[in-house]
Amino acid sequence: MTELNSRHLFTVTLQLHPVEDVGNTPAGQRRVIPISGGEFSGERMRGSVLPVVGADLLLIRPDGSSQQDVRLLLKTDDGALILMTYRGVRHTSAEVNARLARGEPVAASEYYFRTAPFFETSSEKYGWMNRIVAVGVGDRKPDCVIYEVFEIL
Repeated sequence: MTELNSRHLFTVTLQLHPVEDVGNTPAGQRRVIPISGGEFSGERMRGSVLPVVGADLLLIRPDGSSQQDVRLLLKTDDGALILMTYRGVRHTSAEVNARLARGEPVAASEYYFRTAPFFETSSEKYGWMNRIVAVGVGDRKPDCVIYEVFEIL
């Protein structure tokens, strides 16, 4: 194989509560961003992101990049529960980071924002998700985060 192939799994929009800034820890500047809900949709599945269950334990590293560590719970329109966890990295210039921190709109092309989601479910219908590798491409908006999630084939 000389290249990776993928197919679109779904688009997920995460609504966020205000950031809780833990401060400078030995690992870096830690922020906790609770997820207040959201929705996802794709060709094979759609549903909602359950509120209160998830959060991003965001770490701002000494090099200025951000490392995501996220847990959230998806509920499909047909009632299946799917735990989605991911780690990822966002990096850009100091100027773009300052604009994002102020809540200004910033085009996704101005920064690198990638995640590696994994899924866990007891649903027979969606059991195939337990056995895939996925990649997400993020877009940070002032009031939400949008990911295009792709299954790696």
